[in-house]
Amino acid sequence: MTPRILVIDDEERMCWALERALSHEGYQVSTATRGLQGIDLTRETEPSMVILDLKMPDIDGIEVLKEIKNINPSIPVIMITAHGTIDTAIEAMKIGATDYITKPFKLEEIKVLIKQALHLSNLESQVNFLRQELGKTYGKLVGQSDAIKEVALLIRQVAKTDTTVLITGESGTGKEVAAVEIHKGSNRADKPFVAVNCAALPEQLLESELFGHEKGAFTGATSKKKGRFEIADKGTIFLDESGEMPISMQAKLLRVLQERCFERVGGTETIHVDVRVIATTNIDLAAAITNGTFREDLYYRLNVMRISMPPLRARKEDIPLLVNHFLEKFDPSHSVKISSSAMKILNGYNWPGNIRELQNVIERALIVCQGAEIQPVHFPKELLNSLEETTPPVMNLTEGGFSLEELEKHLIIKAMEKHNNNQTKVAKYLGISRPTLLYRLKKYGIK
Repeated sequence: MTPRILVIDDEERMCWALERALSHEGYQVSTATRGLQGIDLTRETEPSMVILDLKMPDIDGIEVLKEIKNINPSIPVIMITAHGTIDTAIEAMKIGATDYITKPFKLEEIKVLIKQALHLSNLESQVNFLRQELGKTYGKLVGQSDAIKEVALLIRQVAKTDTTVLITGESGTGKEVAAVEIHKGSNRADKPFVAVNCAALPEQLLESELFGHEKGAFTGATSKKKGRFEIADKGTIFLDESGEMPISMQAKLLRVLQERCFERVGGTETIHVDVRVIATTNIDLAAAITNGTFREDLYYRLNVMRISMPPLRARKEDIPLLVNHFLEKFDPSHSVKISSSAMKILNGYNWPGNIRELQNVIERALIVCQGAEIQPVHFPKELLNSLEETTPPVMNLTEGGFSLEELEKHLIIKAMEKHNNNQTKVAKYLGISRPTLLYRLKKYGIK
């Protein structure tokens, strides 16, 4: 994106000279010959940096600087001063000015200062954003199963490219973790990683979130706002749950993927960006295409490189490693262990919520566990009940034989006790219809 520079100087000739020289360098330049006008332009144009003269006719340059820093503390400001006001320029730097230059100066001097100030500002913005985004707990890929090793290999292969990646899989399988791993292993690792949950926002807010908006574009748009694509320039944008995106937004996203440009909501300026796109979905996009809820052309744009995250039930050998990972995460002092009986239950469960569910179970167990070892009793009742219902009964065959009718009667009685005589639940539990159950109850005189 082309940096926008605002020059605030009461000398029209100085404004003209700087605008001409800096435009020739490829910058977008705005000028103001009054301090208050410069403050207004700062609000309206959101400049990348400001060149400000200390001596202004309507308002002191120091006051202008303070107002600019109130509007946006991160805007770099270079002060223009005369020899007699160097002390004031130093005062301005204490307030937040980036640098100063004394009159008369050569154009080459101020060009160097501008380039340095913009470079420093960009680095600071990137570092702040990276700290904010990657400071979140994304986790890491954990496991030694063949399924997860295959995923790790694909991540390493695609990371160094700029290829668009589509990550599929059930909820909780670690799609976001895989996306972060791709970014970390890429040549864009020191640039922003910007995540957007496409299912969490209504259409108008999603468009503004992705592409930004101009002041007054809609009710509540009191100022100009950069979109996530603009913020992610030179980095990676992560479109989480992209399959839930409204069909009208899909057309706009398709254009960005094809042309790498867009306009803010309510704006006419075309903004060009260089971003790497990683998208995820937990729905069947082929079925969504058939149903008319997802564009086929967008699917092929996203599905350049596909990575499928395996469900936890398909990589149960990784459960002990994941359990130890979460124990270390939530209990860094390693004061609590997990018993073999508890681990056996975790290995036997089917994990419909995948890794996210396992993480929640371990975190909960650590909270309710008062001793030094997690036991089965510390797991949620739903997990234990589900495991019990899916565990086949164990029968001891006696030497003297047994009656099938007696065994059937015994099973029905036990099932009735387990489900508090709820006939619908008992029938489901035994895998028979309710009329069949009623017949058996009458046959064996069970009430």
